[in-house]
Amino acid sequence: MKKALDRAALDAAVDHVHRAGQPGIFAEVRAGDQVWRGAAGVADLATGRPADAGLRHRVGSVTKTFTAAAVMRQAEHGRIALDAPVGRYLPELVPGERGEAITVRMLLNHTSGLAEYLPYIYPSLKPFPVLADTRPQSMDDHRFTRFDAVELIRLGVAAPPAGAPGGAPGLYSNTNYLLLGELLARVSGTTAEECITRDVIERAGLPDTVFPTGPEVEGPHARLYEAWFGMIDPPRDYSVFDMSWVGPAASLISTVADLNLFYAQLLAAKIVSASSLEQMRRTGPVLSQEGRIIPYGLGLHPAGEPGQDTFWGHGGTVWGGGTLAMTRADGERHVVVAVNMQRWNTLDASGRPRPHPIDHALASLYRVAMYG
Repeated sequence: MKKALDRAALDAAVDHVHRAGQPGIFAEVRAGDQVWRGAAGVADLATGRPADAGLRHRVGSVTKTFTAAAVMRQAEHGRIALDAPVGRYLPELVPGERGEAITVRMLLNHTSGLAEYLPYIYPSLKPFPVLADTRPQSMDDHRFTRFDAVELIRLGVAAPPAGAPGGAPGLYSNTNYLLLGELLARVSGTTAEECITRDVIERAGLPDTVFPTGPEVEGPHARLYEAWFGMIDPPRDYSVFDMSWVGPAASLISTVADLNLFYAQLLAAKIVSASSLEQMRRTGPVLSQEGRIIPYGLGLHPAGEPGQDTFWGHGGTVWGGGTLAMTRADGERHVVVAVNMQRWNTLDASGRPRPHPIDHALASLYRVAMYG
């Protein structure tokens, strides 16, 4: 049954997130032909410029759904076989037995066993519980570093394996999606970013969704404030940052409206075929970067509360920015929420984040947005 949007409740929930400590938040919720857009707080702490639902934003790993969709389109055209070994396409990057054992599908669903390369360039990203002993200096060191994707992939491939190819649970690893970017470039004859733009972004008609061409976010956007678990106080602005450290895994810029349009079309099989979409929604257990086991498909994962409707989409974080984009399985409700501060929690003695009022306020907003 369709539920009308409770605009007053949504306005209050967004305001609650800001009052809980989030500098700025902006969101869009769609239910059938009804649209609510809302924002609270500021886009720029220095000037007091208000947050606005039309702002562009770095959407982090939401990018992975776009990359996965581009791979599925290449597979539909017969240029990629999902169950073929990645070594068939990129033998120089994943050589030998591993290249024969790891398939394209394993890259998409994070069951390749390849390690994450990020801790090798950002020591701050070491896994829990040693997080409490890290410092965020590497963020400043690499603000304008132009990384080469092949070199990053080699770091992940050379690192101790996270598991056997195809094993369960898988490990969420950006190495997988950088490899998919190189695969798209190899089979399309262009860059991964150009391939994704042509086959997914332009196909979906997304006017404000782009890959960055430099460290700036072009167009109206919010500043992005990184607190790094209280170790950066006050939180520092990292909205100017070279995103080559994640490329086709997490560098996309978009808006809340564009993301709702994208997931609406994807879940309606208008970007990939119904058969491809069915495969994208086939999940298995994956160990997330937060240390939780989550169900993960091919660039998509489900979310929702027990006994309630299931939503499909992706979340993403960058330095200072966070995004959650979710569409109900029947395509009748769409939710995107963006915030401009990350890692607001302080850490306990074991190095794990303590609960914060922002966590509770966001959870309340998601419930109102998803279920009314």
